[in-house]
Amino acid sequence: MGRFEGKIGLVLGVANDRSIAWAISELLFAEGAELAFSHLPGPSSERRVKQLLEPYNPKVVVPVDVQKDEDLERLFSRVHEEYGRLDFVVHSVAFAPPTELRKPYLEVNRAGWHLAMDISAYSLVAVSRHAAAIMPAGGAIVTLTYYGGEKVVPGYNLMGVCKAALEHSVRYLAWDLGRRNIRINAISAGPVRTLSSAGISGFDEMREHTARKSCLGRNVEAKELASTALFLLSDLSSGITGEVLHVDCGFSIVGL
Repeated sequence: MGRFEGKIGLVLGVANDRSIAWAISELLFAEGAELAFSHLPGPSSERRVKQLLEPYNPKVVVPVDVQKDEDLERLFSRVHEEYGRLDFVVHSVAFAPPTELRKPYLEVNRAGWHLAMDISAYSLVAVSRHAAAIMPAGGAIVTLTYYGGEKVVPGYNLMGVCKAALEHSVRYLAWDLGRRNIRINAISAGPVRTLSSAGISGFDEMREHTARKSCLGRNVEAKELASTALFLLSDLSSGITGEVLHVDCGFSIVGL
């Protein structure tokens, strides 16, 4: 029997088979979890995600724009109607307008800043609030971040500021949710090629630098991030909340 047998989870952020959220989902499925999914609105996104999910036939697959409260309400209502509760959430959602992401942070405009912060940081707050309402016995939430939220990573620019807000949101949410037996943590992932990473200027150089400077002399793999997510979502990490756990082959501890 898998460690997640009988557990109900929600995954936000699967875009294609290279998504970190998909690597996590595959491992959760293998461990017996029942999963619900959201995907970006639009026929191309729906087609890609449903093709991935076809072998698993999940009961809930809902298009969601995380900027719209009504979309989130519809998603969580569907989960509640279908399952009656929720045990865990994987939040892997981030976006910045490509034109703003490529600018120096000094040049970012107000509209782009608000859009990126709304999707990349506030969405975790909104998702956590909805999730907590259907977690009567407690639960666990995991989100994804990157070292650019702690230190300046040239090219990461606006998204680095969004990740800083996301990481501190994890700490405040851990306080607000803790007495309800709901834990929330973040995985600070080393650079992995995904659909989102294509918009980051100098991403290949970032990967090469990380591999060269990391303790293990390589980049992290998506399956390693998935294993860490399973740990943080399971009872094995029952005493851990409000943490940002670096899974980057030791890159973040190296000073020079």
